[in-house]
Amino acid sequence: MRIIKLSNFAQVCSSGIILISSLIGLLAFSWPLFIAAENDRAARWLFLALMPLVTVVAFIELTFGKLNVKTLAFLGVLSATGAVLRAIGAGAVGLEPIWFLIIIGARALGKKFGFILGLTTMLSSALLTGGVGPWLAFQMMAAAWIGWGAGALPLKSNRSRFEILLLAFYGAVTGLLFGLLMDLQLWPWIASPATSIAYVPGGEILANLQRFVIFHFATALAWDIPRAIFTLILILLFGKPILNAIRRAMQRGNFEINPERAREQMAA
Repeated sequence: MRIIKLSNFAQVCSSGIILISSLIGLLAFSWPLFIAAENDRAARWLFLALMPLVTVVAFIELTFGKLNVKTLAFLGVLSATGAVLRAIGAGAVGLEPIWFLIIIGARALGKKFGFILGLTTMLSSALLTGGVGPWLAFQMMAAAWIGWGAGALPLKSNRSRFEILLLAFYGAVTGLLFGLLMDLQLWPWIASPATSIAYVPGGEILANLQRFVIFHFATALAWDIPRAIFTLILILLFGKPILNAIRRAMQRGNFEINPERAREQMAA
């Protein structure tokens, strides 16, 4: 009984960590829309300092005592594979196969695992490709959200044709969403104040939002649309065999996963 209570307490804590880190992440991305002019500099550095801290805390809290050695090893394999995939697509316009792996892995293993997978895959890929910088924490948080969302998709579609279509659609949407989030955190830093699309500190929310939308569509669609299409095609072509392979590996290896995913493996 005590073990069950401790397990329930750990689940509540891990869910709380995800919620808190996501709220801080949301503020870190969207602060230009509501922070006053006199506070904008402090807000930038505050969120840049908090984002790496929160992602590290989230990783520690979610993994400590929750994943067995085999599952951690499997997480390492998927993260390393994702890093290699990102290195393959580095420099290509929107050709980023890393999202295919995060979405498929999170779908097979659940939303909390997907959250961790997004964090570790983006971190390891940045270390491999030399992409470490102030933007990395934002990329990690966005990848964690995408992984969590893939794991939270409806379970009733498991092992059906609809499942792959759903994942492909999700991959396309999140491919666009990732570009939007990256532009939102980058916009105040790179848009020239002399232009009509620049961030105006302390400006009206709707006015700044309009400026950002114009900035986003003017600068990012060359990357976002190819990313969305490429992820969609990869999932349609390779999603089913890779997803089935991961599920078989998890079942045969007796990895520790959440109860909902365990029932999926039994049904499979």
